[in-house]
Amino acid sequence: MAAAFYCMKKPSVLLIDDDDSLRRVIEFSLTEAGYNVQAAASGEKGLALFETGSFDAVITDITMPGMSGMEVLAKIHQRDEALPVLVITAYGTIENAVEAMKRGAFDYVTKPFNRDELRLALNKALRMRRLEKENVELRAEITDRYRFQSIVGNSQKIKEVLEIAGRVAASEASVLITGESGTGKELLAKGIHYNSPRADGPFVAVNCAAIPEHLIESELFGHVRGAFTGAVKDREGRFELATGGTLFLDEIGDLRVELQAKILRALQERQVDRVGGKHPVPVDVRIIASTNKDIERAVKEGIFREDLYYRLSVIMLHMPPLRERKDDIPILVQHFLKKFNRGAEVSIDHEALSLLTAYGWPGNVRELENSIERASVLKRGNTITAGDLPDRLKKEKSIVENIILNLPDEGIALEDLERNLIIKALEKHNGNQTRAAEYLGITRPTLIYRMEKYGIK
Repeated sequence: MAAAFYCMKKPSVLLIDDDDSLRRVIEFSLTEAGYNVQAAASGEKGLALFETGSFDAVITDITMPGMSGMEVLAKIHQRDEALPVLVITAYGTIENAVEAMKRGAFDYVTKPFNRDELRLALNKALRMRRLEKENVELRAEITDRYRFQSIVGNSQKIKEVLEIAGRVAASEASVLITGESGTGKELLAKGIHYNSPRADGPFVAVNCAAIPEHLIESELFGHVRGAFTGAVKDREGRFELATGGTLFLDEIGDLRVELQAKILRALQERQVDRVGGKHPVPVDVRIIASTNKDIERAVKEGIFREDLYYRLSVIMLHMPPLRERKDDIPILVQHFLKKFNRGAEVSIDHEALSLLTAYGWPGNVRELENSIERASVLKRGNTITAGDLPDRLKKEKSIVENIILNLPDEGIALEDLERNLIIKALEKHNGNQTRAAEYLGITRPTLIYRMEKYGIK
């Protein structure tokens, strides 16, 4: 029965009991069930086996001459506190079993017992042992996945961001990450968390722009039963769920002002008020926030609280758009090829790589990742060609090539060309900055910055 949980090897069990007849019966029953059993007739002999072997569980009688089962339990847990130990006790001495449980025993069985009862208890112990190991391995895998090395790139801009993030991680300082959608703001936030003293705590992310306005307060702060229609029981908010770890407030620039005030209070008081609750709930979280908006402009316009901005931006990090770090595109392409081709050797030809490098990437790294995944699915053979890439990449190159072909012989200043292009885009869209920015493949804050640079009113 338990062998199903350990496909590669039999679970190894140490059995300690001074009753020769019972010990042989248990050993036979467990061996028949698929366990690898080593048996000892005393606590001293059992510990000697334990010191030289590797076991997934221990079964020991409590009452034995010489070293008792309680002493065996204590000695084993000195070496491996997580190892499950089951104790066997006589029917009239259940108090001893209860005491053993208080001292860390996983479970107990009382004599007389049938073989299914013991197997069930052992099976449960081994399942718990397996889950604990998997949890440790998964946490190690997650921590490794979100080290800063997982942010791929070798450009100077990325190096600068990661260097500052590495120093910030060890502190408790709030961090505000700015940058366009798809640049990797959440990946950077996870890197800071998993390289911080809070790495063993939870990383809780909430997208402030994705949650309906009437639910966001409950999501952040929780609610009590009956607070509103549908609140059938008390519920913890994201602040409480993140206690001991990090709360990542993604796209915080989209929060309405009244909620900003409540977040500020939660940060200052280190407690939250559940919706409908009468008593504040203490929380212990580190805040990392992000936004794709021009947050300083939002503060000037009064749509983002200045006091919250200063509270969040103790450290500010900016994730650059992909078009400003095009040297990283070949490196990112190779990274995504490995990710989506499961170890197979897949290459990309020069024409396809040229298209990828020339494209403006309004969707940034996320768009590049999706394009490589698509190409990996559609490719014929082991080489990705231009035909495997989305049409929009080829269309943009065609437009750019036409502009280059029409350059005047006498030359032109690059700044003049950019200034005139911005003016034409604004004229085309009747002065609508958002549409003009989309047309040019840049963000509205970037367009505004360049308009101010060139004195465009």
